[in-house]
Amino acid sequence: MTTLALSLSTAVDLIVRGDPAVRQIVVLSLQVSGAACAIGAAFGLLLGAWMAVARFPGHALAVWLLNTLLALPSVVVGLLVYLLLSRSGPLGSLGILFTPSAMVVAQSILVVPLIAALTRRLVIDGMAEGGDQLRSMGAGPLMGALLVLLHERLSVLTVLLTAFGRAVAEVGAVMIVGGNIDGVTRVMTTAIALETSKGDLPLALALGLLLLGVVGVINGVVGWLQPQGLRAAGEGAVG
Repeated sequence: MTTLALSLSTAVDLIVRGDPAVRQIVVLSLQVSGAACAIGAAFGLLLGAWMAVARFPGHALAVWLLNTLLALPSVVVGLLVYLLLSRSGPLGSLGILFTPSAMVVAQSILVVPLIAALTRRLVIDGMAEGGDQLRSMGAGPLMGALLVLLHERLSVLTVLLTAFGRAVAEVGAVMIVGGNIDGVTRVMTTAIALETSKGDLPLALALGLLLLGVVGVINGVVGWLQPQGLRAAGEGAVG
């Protein structure tokens, strides 16, 4: 039996019998990325809605900066968070470096620009269609933007799922600020990198399959939600 076939067979066995180490890594990955997306949503949705309707000197520059941050390398985020949370950093007194909390902070910073940029585009399109009606009802610019998000909740959910997929598949930032400590801060992406370097291919492959499964489910739900949103918008227009 080839190394690939043997590793794959063992990996499937680890998944089927619910290996405790695999389960712990997967659960922590989902918890960290879920918390990061929740925090990112709180900031990103509001920021995106505001930037869609606000007009101020330098607005075009702010939009350019937001779009530029979409390509922000995760290792750069990890480095910045590390400098902030290190013992000599301004937030070192919190003592959360090399803990899941630091990983949540790093992933939150990563997903905020993504959520904000997609939200801004969503609000601009929504205001183009129903902005006049909202203004006639007395809604101010920001309130109108928030009402658009409420109406487009399926699209908002798609944005958040996209952000979750970005977070759960990220490796650079969490490796730097989490330290990849066994049983403490080891998530799927960092464990895959470590176990591959150690030669434990079955465990790395098992985690890789589970990570692909998580990303595949997210993409499937996003693909299902998009036509649902279009259908709902069509029914609203008819009504």
